[in-house]
Amino acid sequence: MAYTCFDVETKDKIAHVRLNRPDALNTMTREFWGELPRIINQISDEGEARAIVLSSTGRHFTAGMDIGVFTGGGMGMGGQASGGQASTEMGRQRANVRLAVLHLQETFSCLEKARMPVIAAVQGGCIGGGIDMISACDMRYATADAFFCIQEINIGITADVGTLQRLPKIIPEGIALEMAFTGNRIPAQRAREVGLINEIFEDHDALLEGVTKIAAGIAERSPLAVWGSKEMINYARDHTVADSLNYIATWQTGMFQPTDMLEAFKAKGEKREPVYDDLIEPQREL
Repeated sequence: MAYTCFDVETKDKIAHVRLNRPDALNTMTREFWGELPRIINQISDEGEARAIVLSSTGRHFTAGMDIGVFTGGGMGMGGQASGGQASTEMGRQRANVRLAVLHLQETFSCLEKARMPVIAAVQGGCIGGGIDMISACDMRYATADAFFCIQEINIGITADVGTLQRLPKIIPEGIALEMAFTGNRIPAQRAREVGLINEIFEDHDALLEGVTKIAAGIAERSPLAVWGSKEMINYARDHTVADSLNYIATWQTGMFQPTDMLEAFKAKGEKREPVYDDLIEPQREL
């Protein structure tokens, strides 16, 4: 399927999703907000891929929200409810704006909900909505020239699509507050020091090579065990230790079967790579 904002390829159990509007600095147009969740949800549901690499093209990873989303009346953001009339009662207009923001949030929450890890590969600028996007990914890597900026504060708004909720759980709260209050750029080295990114690569080619190697390592593991690990870490982030221990006990009661573990031991004894079944596609309709 052809997309306006993305190229998508699955090879060797790795799904590669690329932002592909380099001349426009990969800004997030109206099409972007519909395409990304459709792509990620399809990859997650099909279960063929074991990891997703989210990368970009051109000078910058993304310059964030395209101004047309704000000024064109799209998704209720243009001053009145989308599809409504200028005379629509204000409470109803504002209620629709809330629904629009929730829709935008889900565009990135799908990365967190995907059944396989999502790895962000950042080159150049990661600005505004780019921070919302990568903070919903499981791991983040960057080029040496990358920088990160919560741009929203610089244009007079509060970031509302996930940055302020997820970033303080990735990096120290004080650093997240500094970024949110000042809108200053954080260079790659500083981002590495505070834990926003896992590793720095010299250039874009080295970044993609390194991230693909990491994704390949994930793809060699049991996809059910990897999915369970992602579920447990995300759950523990938002719950107490006691609640999280209870959840893993319940998960293991249903999801742990010896098949993959036996295959791992058998493959080791036979000096070969283990072969695991893909995740099965969820049943969405009765």
